[in-house]
Amino acid sequence: MAGEGAVPGVEKLSLQDGEKEEGEGEQLITPWEVTSGSQKGVNYDKLIAQFGSTKIDQALVDRIVRVTGKPAHHLLTRGMIFSHRDVNLILDAYEKGKPFFLYTGRGPSSEAMHVGHLIPFMITKWLQDIFDVPLVIQMTDDEKFLWKDLSVEEAR
Repeated sequence: MAGEGAVPGVEKLSLQDGEKEEGEGEQLITPWEVTSGSQKGVNYDKLIAQFGSTKIDQALVDRIVRVTGKPAHHLLTRGMIFSHRDVNLILDAYEKGKPFFLYTGRGPSSEAMHVGHLIPFMITKWLQDIFDVPLVIQMTDDEKFLWKDLSVEEAR
């Protein structure tokens, strides 16, 4: 049984080293399309391996709480945010009193922001608050230029 505040199901997660389960086809995850060749849906272990991120486990959640002295965000404790890049490096810098800032960006896929942009902004704002650091948010269309084979003029 998981401890109080434990991320549900984390102890059951495992990378499958590219092995396919019976009946599992290819999956495609892009900013514009999500398809899965499995009736189970998206294989998040495969997604983590493909994007080179690291699974968020209970030890990381516990370290965030210990280092910052702040409670873990509910999106972490409920397993809604399941992977990260370089959070341990940020925690190392914070523990050593080294300055850093947060940087994120959005390349909106429509002419306006929408509710799908809310979750990344919520977790980034929480990170800014618990670390008490500056936050830079870049709004850009370069993602459209790079991924949709558009000219610079078409991406505007």
